[in-house]
Amino acid sequence: MKIKIVLFFLVIACCISCNKKMIEAPIVIDEVKEETVIKVEEETVTMKTKLVYPDTRKDLTVKDDYHGTEIADPYRWLEDDHSEETVDWVKRQNEVTFDYLHKIPFRKDLIGRLTELWNYPKYSSPFKEGDKYYFYKNDGLQNQSVLYSIKTLDDTPKLVMDPNKLSEDGTSSLGGMSFNKEGNLLAYAISEGGSDWRTIKIRNVETGQDYDDLVEWGKFTGISWAGDGFYYSRYPEPVGDGELSDKNEFHKLYYHKVGTPQSEDKLIYADTGHPQRNVYAGTSEDEAFLFVTATESTSGNALKIQRLGDSELKTIYDKFDSDFNVVDNNESKILILTNNNAPNKKIISIDYDNPSMENWKEIIPEVAEPIRSVSIVGNKLFVSYLKDASSQVKVFDMKGKFLTNLDLPGIGSVSGISGKKEGTEGFYSFTSFTQPSTIYKLDTETMESEIFRESEIDFDASNYITKQEWYTSKDGTKVPMFITHKKDLKLDGTNPTLLYGYGGFNISLLPSFQLTRLPLLENGGVYVVANIRGGGEFGKEWHEAGTLGQKQNVFDDFIGAAEHLIEKNYTNPNKLAVQGGSNGGLLVGACVNQRPDLFAVGFPAVGVLDMLRYHQFTIGWAWAGDYGRSDDPEAFDYLIKYSPIHNVEKIDYPAILVTTADHDDRVVPAHSFKYAATLQEYNTGSDPVLIRIETSAGHGAGKPTSKRIEEAADILSFMFFNMGESISYNKP
Repeated sequence: MKIKIVLFFLVIACCISCNKKMIEAPIVIDEVKEETVIKVEEETVTMKTKLVYPDTRKDLTVKDDYHGTEIADPYRWLEDDHSEETVDWVKRQNEVTFDYLHKIPFRKDLIGRLTELWNYPKYSSPFKEGDKYYFYKNDGLQNQSVLYSIKTLDDTPKLVMDPNKLSEDGTSSLGGMSFNKEGNLLAYAISEGGSDWRTIKIRNVETGQDYDDLVEWGKFTGISWAGDGFYYSRYPEPVGDGELSDKNEFHKLYYHKVGTPQSEDKLIYADTGHPQRNVYAGTSEDEAFLFVTATESTSGNALKIQRLGDSELKTIYDKFDSDFNVVDNNESKILILTNNNAPNKKIISIDYDNPSMENWKEIIPEVAEPIRSVSIVGNKLFVSYLKDASSQVKVFDMKGKFLTNLDLPGIGSVSGISGKKEGTEGFYSFTSFTQPSTIYKLDTETMESEIFRESEIDFDASNYITKQEWYTSKDGTKVPMFITHKKDLKLDGTNPTLLYGYGGFNISLLPSFQLTRLPLLENGGVYVVANIRGGGEFGKEWHEAGTLGQKQNVFDDFIGAAEHLIEKNYTNPNKLAVQGGSNGGLLVGACVNQRPDLFAVGFPAVGVLDMLRYHQFTIGWAWAGDYGRSDDPEAFDYLIKYSPIHNVEKIDYPAILVTTADHDDRVVPAHSFKYAATLQEYNTGSDPVLIRIETSAGHGAGKPTSKRIEEAADILSFMFFNMGESISYNKP
């Protein structure tokens, strides 16, 4: 079962290479006491020597008054990403950064090994539309995965769509797709250069020909078919140069009929009185119902439902304090996953003909383990729970009676079960930190699973181990972390270690196989994921304990994870790196500011780093549910205490590599620009503070394989080198 809506990262939360040709000189690396030395021809450069950074103009006249407190913003001019001055600054920063990275002697070896690791076929789980199965496949190093169809599971695949042909450099990607009920029409959304903006086209999958239809300016949208058209969401067309940075407001829901121009699309729903609300649509599998949700932030939504053919939408819930996620309908009964009066979520049934709250019926009650997702396949409910931050799947009948557990291969993550409500087969994938995604075929009558496809990666997972350890945070809260390393690792406190975290927006970090981590593990390193507060690993209360005025809990949890790793002799402060992206970039920036002594290297990626102005750009206003806004005096008082840009001091900082992209229109690159400029100004130490600005890339989705490999190699090179690790890469 699937609701006919395709939403790509609608959480809208805040989870690369330079085109300039670099000239590389012969390099030799030596160990000299505690310093790492590079010899470039006749010139010797020590990595402890302070780099010469590009000049960054300061405008001391730019100041803002926040409730009587004056705050300077001398690098405000970097927010204008179209100005010649900003473009020149980006160019000069990249020249310094890539000159440094390209002189790291083992960078090429890491690119080579990552390329070897990446070069194996990768498949998605099959899914059925009409009389065909569909799946994605990447031959290994293709920039984008390709969509194929088969009539039977052992049939010869037929090409349906190759996103690699959308652009010459692989930076255009498929940003969502949806088939009509008959399975002969495919609506697909294209993202250019990693942007969140979408252009939707329609393809006849029988002929392979595209219609003339062009639906533009979709953003944070689903594609939900009903009859001879589909529902989608869009913003007004941006004015001037504001496409990548202007605030996104007045989201509206439309219906597009196939074969007509977008100008004739029917407006279905708009809330003109509340410009900072987003609206999304979904349709039931039988196309009997339309579901419309409205949001004000990244959690909580209002819900309206309409039986298609009726004249009006019925309001089911008009507040924004709870999540209401429609699973599907069972005739006139609508099944909904909600945390309304159930922090760990429950499944309820609402009768469309009698929808008042007192008539809501509980189908599957809340338990200690949070519910992550629900699928209906073979007229059974497959409910995925989180048990200590890993997957557990229970099976129920449509009335909520427990039937059985789904046997899983171990501790890891399960994708949602894909299949049809009336069918008898489903597919799911399982992965862990050391096991690549394995696809299973499920018989929903016998509940037996069999391996459908296994990975062919050149990596021996049997040499590695993942364990879960719990540690105590500053306020006494017990927090778990996953630790992965070689089985024969010595706990002598000298192992290069990468600690990753997120801690926000109810997003859970579950076990998953990451190709970019493998060279770290192969070279005796330790990879750690901390399940800190702010995430969704333990339900709504765990999330809320890391929001608003309690955001410091998130940073304390992450710092506590670092201290635990040091205390248990996994590593020491000279061998410990921290990484996080988006909200995780904020996490890294705040923790490096608060405890610079604890880390050797920091990687804040596409981070939310200016907490006083984040809501002024694109979709930033939607994050206020987690952060609060600086125009609120109470929120300003806690935001100013941890905002990374506003808490940089004249001290010795660890080695920092800030990463961002010029087409990031979710967390605009100005955050990273201003943060890097401030760090370069204030850092009194000799460790490098660099910014790596990817071109023709966005917040991360759809990034081509070639850019992902180069970025991963640069990050690992920077980490190893600034830990004094002179690695000699030998394939294990």
